[in-house]
Amino acid sequence: MARPVGWILDAADREALLAHFPPRYAGVVAHHVTLWGHQAKAPVPPHASFAVIGHSDAGEGVEALVVLVSGQLHRPDGNHFHVTWSIDPDSGKVPRDSNALIADHGWTEVDPVPFHAEPGYVR
Repeated sequence: MARPVGWILDAADREALLAHFPPRYAGVVAHHVTLWGHQAKAPVPPHASFAVIGHSDAGEGVEALVVLVSGQLHRPDGNHFHVTWSIDPDSGKVPRDSNALIADHGWTEVDPVPFHAEPGYVR
């Protein structure tokens, strides 16, 4: 079974980010940054540096933080690196909807907030 692969947020940094960016919706995700989507044989990525540089929420049930990964804004598939931050459980939205949110509605720049994440498969 194919699983997304990327970087899992460090637990302590996740808690600090949650305090810094209180989630708008009840379904808190705040788990990982995706590099490769559902690809059967995608390799685990190397270690990287991370910083939240933006926030996106169009009021439609999904919220995301835009992330620089080792200075890069875009994934190989052209989507923005991001962390799905929260989802309204009644909206029908899922984490991958963050890609369309950022593409369709853009994002607001924030002062960079560095954090740590470890390479791994997302379950």
